[in-house]
Amino acid sequence: MGLLDLFQKTRETSMEMKPPEEDEGKVVACKGCGAELKAYTYGKNLYVCPHCGRYGRLLARTRIRQIADKDSFRELFAGLAPADPIQFPGYAEKTAELAEKVGMPDAVKTGVCRIGGVETGIGVMDSHFLMASMGSVVGEKLTRLFEYATEKSLPVVLFTCSGGARMQEGMFSLLQMAKVSAAARRHSDAGLLYITVLTDPTTGGVTASFAMLGDIILAEPRTTIGFAGRRVIEGTIGQTLPEDFQSSEFLLSHGFCDKIVPRNKLKGTLETLLKLHTQPKPKKWQVWRND
Repeated sequence: MGLLDLFQKTRETSMEMKPPEEDEGKVVACKGCGAELKAYTYGKNLYVCPHCGRYGRLLARTRIRQIADKDSFRELFAGLAPADPIQFPGYAEKTAELAEKVGMPDAVKTGVCRIGGVETGIGVMDSHFLMASMGSVVGEKLTRLFEYATEKSLPVVLFTCSGGARMQEGMFSLLQMAKVSAAARRHSDAGLLYITVLTDPTTGGVTASFAMLGDIILAEPRTTIGFAGRRVIEGTIGQTLPEDFQSSEFLLSHGFCDKIVPRNKLKGTLETLLKLHTQPKPKKWQVWRND
C-alpha cells in the first residue's frame, strides 16, 4: 500500500450544522450537575455551566470561532478523509456517518488565522469524531500544518483532545506519533513558537507525543490528561493514586504544564503570548567611529 492510498478525497457536501447558540429555544442538560440550560445562554457562556462550572466539549469550528479573530480563519488540507488501511469491519461506514453528523471528515480541523492580529497556524481536535482518536488523517493534517507554518514562519497553536491512537487503523495510527513529532521538531529548529492547549480529555498516544511538546503548554481547568488509564496504572504499580491524578491541576503542580487558563481568558492569553514571542528582533546597536 502506498502513502497516498491512506487518504481519500472528501465529497462535496453541506455538512455544517446550526451552531447551538443560535437556537434560542433549545434546552440542554449539564452533564455535571444536570441543570437545564438554554442553549443560547450556554453558548454565550462559552459552554461552561454557570451552576457547577463544568466545561462542555466543543466542536472544532466552535473553538475556532472563540479563538480566531473574526473572519480570519482559512482552512487548510480540508480534502483529506480516512481510508480503511487494514479493512477494519464497519470502519468506513462509521467514519462516513460521523462526517455527516459532525460536519468534518476526520477528528481535526487545521488552518491559518489571526489571533490578536498575529498570523498563526491553528489545529483543533474534535472529540465528537471517534473521541478525536489519532489516525492517519489526523497525523497527516497536523504534519502538513507544521510544515506549512515552518515554510511561512508562523507560530502554531494546537488544541489537543483525544482518546489516543485509533485502533481501527492499527500500526498506521501509531506511526503518526513520530511523524507529527518530527514535523514539530523541524518547526522548533526554525526558531518558531509552538503552543499546545490541553482540553478534555487528552490521553494516550497524543499525550505521549505532540501534545506535550509545546514550547508553552496551557490547559483548561479540570481537564483529564494522561497516558494509560487509572486502573491500568494502579494495577501495575500496586498503589492507589491521588484523587486528582491525571487532572490539569495535578500536572500543573508537578511541572508538566505551564498554566491553567479559564476558557473566558484563553483568547486573551494566547494573544499576549503570540505578541510577546513573535515581535521582530531588535536591530543590533552599531558603534560609529570618527576616524
